Amino acid sequence: MHTATAIRDTQDAGGEDRPADPQQDTGRAPAVQAEVARSWLLVPATRPEIFGDAAASPADAVVLDIEDAVDPGKKPEARETVSRWLHNGGQAWVRVNDAASAFWADDLAALRDAPGLLGVMLAKTETPEQVSTTFDRLGGKHRIVALVESAYGIEEATRIARAHGAFRLAFGSGDFRRDTGMSADREAMAYPRAKLVVASRAGNLPGPIDGPTVGTSRPILREQSGITVLMGMTGKLCLSADQAPVINEVISPTPTDIDWACDFLADFDARGGIIRDGSDLPRIGRARKILTLASALGLQRARTAE
Repeated sequence: MHTATAIRDTQDAGGEDRPADPQQDTGRAPAVQAEVARSWLLVPATRPEIFGDAAASPADAVVLDIEDAVDPGKKPEARETVSRWLHNGGQAWVRVNDAASAFWADDLAALRDAPGLLGVMLAKTETPEQVSTTFDRLGGKHRIVALVESAYGIEEATRIARAHGAFRLAFGSGDFRRDTGMSADREAMAYPRAKLVVASRAGNLPGPIDGPTVGTSRPILREQSGITVLMGMTGKLCLSADQAPVINEVISPTPTDIDWACDFLADFDARGGIIRDGSDLPRIGRARKILTLASALGLQRARTAE
C-alpha cells in the first residue's frame, strides 16, 4: 500500500486534511475546542461571584455544577442563578442532576434556551437512553458529556458512547469508588479508565475525560495527570483553577513530540510517501495525531525547522 491510500487509512474519523505545521504561527492562541479540551473546571453553582474568574482562567472548559456541589434544598436557587448568568453573556457547560433524580427535568427546562450554554455534563449516566432523552429535551442542539460514575455505567459505557447526542465520556471516579469499594490506586482504576477509552473509540467519540485529583499537591496532580495520558484519556476534571495549567501541560504534546512528528512526516514526504515496513503506518498515525492536536491547541515546535 503506497502514499495516498496509506495516509488515508491512518486518518481519524473526521477525515481532515493533513494538519498544518504548528511552526506556522499566527501569533494568537486559538480557543480550545471542546473535542480536545484538557482541563474541565468544576465550579459550584452556589458561588456566582467566581463564575467570571473561572471563565477567564486557564481551564479549557468551565462546568457550572448544580449537582454534587449543591445541597438539595438549594438546587432551585442554584439552577436559577446559573440560568440567569447564561442568559446575560456568560458561557459555560453545566453539570446537571442525573436523569433518575427529581431535579433533572427542571434543570433541562431552565437551561434549554440559555444562549450561553455550551453543553451539559449528565451526572451518573448509566444508560444510552438517559443521554438521548437529555439531548432531545434540550432541543437536540446541545452536546452531552456522559459522566459515568457506577459499576453499571462502566459496563454500559460502549452503548452510552454510541447514544444519540453523546459527545464525550467522563469518569466520575469518586462515586465509582464509593459504588464498588475499589481504591484510588492506578492498578485498581485501570479497568474503568480503559473501558471508557475503548468505549469512546468504539463510539467514534473524542478521548474520555478522567476524574479529578483531590488536594493541592502539584507533584501528585502531575503524576495523576500522567496516568490520565498513559491510559489514553485526553481530558481531566479539575477542582480549582490553579490545577488547570498543570493538567494542560501534561496532557498536551511536548515540543519534542511535535519536532518528532514534523521530522518524521517530512522524511516520509521526502522519500515519496513510500511505506517501508509495517511500523510506518502506526508512526504516521501517531505523527498526524500529534500535529492535529498541536495545531488545535496552538502549540509550537521546540526548534525551527531547517
